[in-house]
Amino acid sequence: MVLQTSRRSLLKAAAGAAALPALPSAAWASASAAFKHPGLLHTQADFDRIAAGVRAGAQPYKAGWEKLVANGRSASTWKARPLATVIRGGEGQNYPQLYNDIHAAYQNALRWKISGEKAHGDAARDILNAWSGTLKTITGNADRFLAAGIYGYQFANAAELMRGYSGFNVERFQKMLLTVFYPLSDDFLVRHNGACITNYWANWDLCNMAAIMAIGLFCDDQAKFDRAVDYFKNGKGNGSIMNAVPFLHPGGLGQFQESGRDQGHTMMGVGLLGTIAEMAWNQGLDLYGYADNRIMKAAEYIAKYNLGQDVPFTTYKWGTGTNCAPREQTVVSNIARGQDRPVWELLYNHYANRRGLAVPYTKAYAERVRAEGGGGNYGPNSGGFDQLGFGTLLFTRASAGSGGAGGPLPTGVTRVLQSVNFPAEGVAGSGALGVLGEAAPLRIVPGLADAKGYSFMDTDGRYLRHQDYRLRFDADNGTTLFERDATFHARAGAASGTVRLESLNYPGRFIRHRQHQLWLDKAQDTAAFRADSTFKPVST
Repeated sequence: MVLQTSRRSLLKAAAGAAALPALPSAAWASASAAFKHPGLLHTQADFDRIAAGVRAGAQPYKAGWEKLVANGRSASTWKARPLATVIRGGEGQNYPQLYNDIHAAYQNALRWKISGEKAHGDAARDILNAWSGTLKTITGNADRFLAAGIYGYQFANAAELMRGYSGFNVERFQKMLLTVFYPLSDDFLVRHNGACITNYWANWDLCNMAAIMAIGLFCDDQAKFDRAVDYFKNGKGNGSIMNAVPFLHPGGLGQFQESGRDQGHTMMGVGLLGTIAEMAWNQGLDLYGYADNRIMKAAEYIAKYNLGQDVPFTTYKWGTGTNCAPREQTVVSNIARGQDRPVWELLYNHYANRRGLAVPYTKAYAERVRAEGGGGNYGPNSGGFDQLGFGTLLFTRASAGSGGAGGPLPTGVTRVLQSVNFPAEGVAGSGALGVLGEAAPLRIVPGLADAKGYSFMDTDGRYLRHQDYRLRFDADNGTTLFERDATFHARAGAASGTVRLESLNYPGRFIRHRQHQLWLDKAQDTAAFRADSTFKPVST
């Protein structure tokens, strides 16, 4: 197998501290001036990491890769069966043809992105082109909205991997998403099929939110992306985060809206929450941490109960039908308890390994399901295709703080970098220039150009980087040079619990202050230089 992967790193995920909200709106407007591609569920940096793991035969990448290759929909000989009209719900249902082909396109695209095997790229392209040249309508009973949501976000993710591939008709595919899938998803969030706002379970909202976000990203449509984000935070339906996780319990447990319904749908729901959060994260927006890590608390609740342990339950009341007839659930449902779905690696690797947070039940469930499969591995019916899957292969990452030699720097937290010889001051910005002053809170994230290093992001969404050896805070311009300028390796500082920050692309040069300005200077074997270049990460 010949692996062909780019070293272009697009790890734009700006981690958020557990107690902090997402970036302020001004910062988000700056950070999202242009969407990053690939930038839905996966970035190029992800594929660089995955390909390196597969090439080395490292676990669990090897097991995840073998799971992908063994799935029949991953074969390059797969032939599309496109339809002009897809029906889900009611008479004449034919939608299995759609979800089987979507998963075949996605899985072949993965094989191409990771291995470089052209036959798989061609297969994915041909499936996508066949559908965009044929599909005109999605119809059926109310389930048509599920088809638009689930298959809309999945189709967009498959197509994102093929962006720029020779012969892929991206414009026609965008038109299909915008004219066939998006109108149904938008209509559902606006009118909820004419029903009471609480009638439909959280998953109905969530899949359509995921579709609108994915379509917005794939089509470079900021308004659609923003609409999904706004609904996540403020929507009236059951999919908005405060309605999807309506009750919090001691021990960091969040009761999911469908927990009294059955466990298969609760897992589907937390998987969709993770999907939405991951796509936003890859564009620099932290929804994982929104409302004090509410998604994490839902994952812990669902995992704990499905691992066979007891969880508290608050009576859930809601209105149904068109007149909001009252109903209630008084106990957590044991229907489908202990079911396996491929949703856990995404959640575990974000909270435990990106953020360094304790998620014991999510961790245990991820270990139980590992190595995660995908379409068809969890049953032949539609429920087995609700997630794209293969999370062990795709989302495994090193633990927070494991990179960086000699430095006590976890990622996904906010710290100020305090000078050791001017302890009342630290790394700060004066306009764009880096100075030694009243220390600014900085989010520490994996290095943009090297995940074993670190990058530092201020509250305006700008990164600390060097230019002409002067440190400054600038918005990411998406170039390889910027990523390298903004990546530093942590080395042991002049005192316990401190670090020195060495440039990735100028080894031997360290951030240091002189005359209260921050510079990238060559190391000097003097006590004064060591002190000037040593900083103590302190919690804000």
